[in-house]
Amino acid sequence: MKILWINCELLHPLDKGGKIRTCEMLEHLKQDHDVTYLTFEDPSHTPEAIERAGQYCDRLIRTPRRISRKFSVRFYFELLMNLLSPLPFVLQRYRSKSMQDAIEDELSASDYDVVVADFLVTSVNFRKRPNATWLLFQHNVESLIWQRHFEVEKNMLKKLYFYNQWKKMVAYERAACNKFDAVIAVSQVERHIMRAAFGSIRVYDVPTGVNTDYFQPSGDETVRPYSLVFTGSMDYLPNDDGIHYFVEQILPAVKRALPDVTLTVVGRNPLPGLVELGKTDSSITVTGRVDDVRPYIERAAAYIVPLRIGGGTRLKIYEAMAMGQCIVSTSVGAEGLPVRHGEEILLADSAEDFADSIIKVLTDEQLAGDLRCSAAAMVRAHFGWDRTANAFAEICQRVHLVDSADQVSVASHELFS
Repeated sequence: MKILWINCELLHPLDKGGKIRTCEMLEHLKQDHDVTYLTFEDPSHTPEAIERAGQYCDRLIRTPRRISRKFSVRFYFELLMNLLSPLPFVLQRYRSKSMQDAIEDELSASDYDVVVADFLVTSVNFRKRPNATWLLFQHNVESLIWQRHFEVEKNMLKKLYFYNQWKKMVAYERAACNKFDAVIAVSQVERHIMRAAFGSIRVYDVPTGVNTDYFQPSGDETVRPYSLVFTGSMDYLPNDDGIHYFVEQILPAVKRALPDVTLTVVGRNPLPGLVELGKTDSSITVTGRVDDVRPYIERAAAYIVPLRIGGGTRLKIYEAMAMGQCIVSTSVGAEGLPVRHGEEILLADSAEDFADSIIKVLTDEQLAGDLRCSAAAMVRAHFGWDRTANAFAEICQRVHLVDSADQVSVASHELFS
């Protein structure tokens, strides 16, 4: 097949779950198919990132992008003006005439079998339906994330804003999911949500995977007693919310029982509030971006996922499992993953239960050891990336064959006006 894959960024460095998942899919597809990767130009793109694109695509196309810097005056002005737009801010921010033109030019110049919109945000730049099998790769149910932001927010002004964004996202996501030939979700849970909430008929799911060769204990790190670790992109609001929730509502109870407990937060672009926490609390370390998360995971006594907001599935949990970690997570944090409470993971949804679970794994060596062994055995036996990538490729081929036979694509259909 000839595939046009559209994303908003280059994939290297592989410092986000979405980048990792996409890279694994593309590296597999590239073995048997011709892949063109269309994305935005960005000043942050390094020569290495551009060169390494050859690992996951046969041809790279970049198109100019003009976007306001986060937290600048213009950014906040656009945020305010978005209240008058039917589009959610996160989608409007990526709407680009240069990308719209680049998509149309590429589709006119080449005959593609499959066009993949990677993440919902890329769909805003299609002016009309491609004359090819058209797939949406949904790493998250985006409206669910905004609904959860609304539900947990205490500040009334922010709560009203999150409500506004949630309702806009529901309307857009429902319409978008039903305009694609098929949607690919990252878990059975999200497939069921999209079918129920959006009436989407052709929704498939692929399992989450992990590189079990890369994520395994080195044996070089010594576990530090009473140490906790969290990894993730810290400019992602659900991660930032989760850590503040943990520090404010859970960590004090853990410290009362275990005064020597420490927390290390590992991940790129921590927001100012979190950076300040790392400066004012000696028990909290905020690393920022690191080249390799594995030593931080390996030396911790337990891995935490205190998320209240989120969608999709957390690759970080499978990475920690493959590293032989014992994990304490909320149900939202582990959503969509076939893990069992008390077997591979401990699940806790109240602050009190979360604190109690952490105290248990930090003080009960037998429990911690059993969780580590069960988690590592399960993920290594069933969730390597090959299985996921094969499933993704099969879905692409199956939908393309059905669409070719039924001749359902209509090239000139206008959408998202």
